[in-house]
Amino acid sequence: MTVGLNVEMAARTPAELQAAVAELKTAEPNLRARDIAHKLDVSEAELVAMRVGDGVTRLDTKWTELVKALPLVGEVMVLTRNEHCVHEKTGTFNKVRVSDRGGIVLDPEIDLRIFFSHWAHAFHVTEALESGMRQSIQIFDHDGTAVHKIYARPETDMKSFEALVGAHRAVGQGAGVEVTRHLGTAPDPKTRSSEEHTEADVAELKQRWSQIKDTHDFFPMLADLKLERVEALTMVEGTYTTPVAPSSFKRALELAADDGLEIMIFVPNPGVIQIHTGPVKNIKEMGPWINVLDPRFNLHLKMDSIAKAWIVRKPSVDGDVTSLEIFDADDQQIAFMFGARKPGDPELTAWRALVAALEVECGQ
Repeated sequence: MTVGLNVEMAARTPAELQAAVAELKTAEPNLRARDIAHKLDVSEAELVAMRVGDGVTRLDTKWTELVKALPLVGEVMVLTRNEHCVHEKTGTFNKVRVSDRGGIVLDPEIDLRIFFSHWAHAFHVTEALESGMRQSIQIFDHDGTAVHKIYARPETDMKSFEALVGAHRAVGQGAGVEVTRHLGTAPDPKTRSSEEHTEADVAELKQRWSQIKDTHDFFPMLADLKLERVEALTMVEGTYTTPVAPSSFKRALELAADDGLEIMIFVPNPGVIQIHTGPVKNIKEMGPWINVLDPRFNLHLKMDSIAKAWIVRKPSVDGDVTSLEIFDADDQQIAFMFGARKPGDPELTAWRALVAALEVECGQ
């Protein structure tokens, strides 16, 4: 399809856009919703909102009430993704703590960090699949990008699920949704290029880095110093960080699977960080994708999107904590990995050995 055709489709009526989606699915039946949106030059939220009244119900934006009610529905599958990676976990919402700004979910299986400033639209979606009808709650950012999806499963308490949907049904149920269009992002004048950092800048970052007591102190430190993440990793290369091959994340998954090592895999987008803690077992490479296909955890990572990979060491009260972090060509974080640990526990010796093996393989 040409770009002009895609732009034209974006302005079509809901019925015309649905017809375009059906035509595209016939031609390319394995496309994910995000890919369909890209090809038709619309946001994923717009595709969903076109069906309001036809298998889709618009929900209100009472986020704290919605999240606090999710433990009642029992087992679900949650999906969080960014442009290059999809993270799927099956479990139950437990140990939920929310405020007006966001929240955390600390179930051993569903482990989330939530940022409500990027929750703008929500829908209840019913889809007809070969396996039957599938229901979900889907949440989108202001620009229509998917933030988080919650899928009902056979084990879900559907009476509670449907009651939650009914309680959060929005007053207005017209088709369509208004989203923010991004026309490009201007460089942040507060952020300096790596060539502009003085020896004093690097010394200050190293001094602040050495005083980190918890990994959660890292982001506030970067914000205070007005540094982007990759920018900071580059500045302390050789002291706290080591660049490794983009294939290192794939290799780490394979090594962890071979050793039965419990790891933590974080996949972020602006509205949610979703975390898996535990072993990974069934690692499959399919074209450009490396996949974890375990019964209650799936990961789909587009390997050719990885432009940079870093091993990062941060001090803590429990000793050094080591992560493997991957970024795209725009320095946006795709995913990051740690050895499984809880606050108060030192880092796993086996995880440190895995990281050391990666460094050797990369000639570091």
